[in-house]
Amino acid sequence: MGVDRLQKQRFEYKYRISEAKAEQIRLYVQNYLVCDEYGATQPNLSYPVNSLYLDSPDLKTFQDTINGDLNRFKLRIRYYEYEDTPVYFEIKRRHNKVIMKKRAQVRREAVSHLLSGRLPDYDHLIERSDEQMEALEQFSYLQALLIARPQMHVSYFREAYELEHSNSVRVTFDRDVRSNKKHDMNLLKKIPGDFPVFGDNVILEIKFTNRYPHWLQELTQLFHLRQESAAKYVDSVESLMFKKIEMA
Repeated sequence: MGVDRLQKQRFEYKYRISEAKAEQIRLYVQNYLVCDEYGATQPNLSYPVNSLYLDSPDLKTFQDTINGDLNRFKLRIRYYEYEDTPVYFEIKRRHNKVIMKKRAQVRREAVSHLLSGRLPDYDHLIERSDEQMEALEQFSYLQALLIARPQMHVSYFREAYELEHSNSVRVTFDRDVRSNKKHDMNLLKKIPGDFPVFGDNVILEIKFTNRYPHWLQELTQLFHLRQESAAKYVDSVESLMFKKIEMA
């Protein structure tokens, strides 16, 4: 994969929509944004995404979200199926309505060492910069503070659109979101797809870094979109809890 176009600070709106509505919205969005470089090479404009979420034994980051804490964070490992791509150690924070992200691009062979508690080193990084090292050190600090370990693997197919020469606006469609409980430190080679989190719904996410573009406001009005929660990790945990109750 190419240049890291991370939105370090942004606003984020989420919607659960049908596939039929997703296809209509795609046509609208294509008037303003281009398909990102990864999806543009795929026949269906989508690529698989894998996320391994870490949490404390009592699931503190999960509890903070369902309790509606205004200042909270999540720890996750994001990676793709392509062997030549880095593994991203990410901290995703929410401060009131603002989403802030930090991440470090880590070599695949270093993942298990870091998750087992080894101190970060510049050799673990793809890019040996102070900024990347600071992000990795902060991730490791929070992991140790929570005594966090892998809890849930979430996978889905992402279709993403963005401005051609800027990361200030990004619109994504996430399909077939599935999850598995996972407590070991190995990265799965393929999407396991055990448990569908949102059923047939497509998760539409609108992300922007500054002013909310007028055309996006028109989009939400035109398609009667209603903003709602669609937190992949939290919904995965809640869904699996409910499934256990049903089976009891």
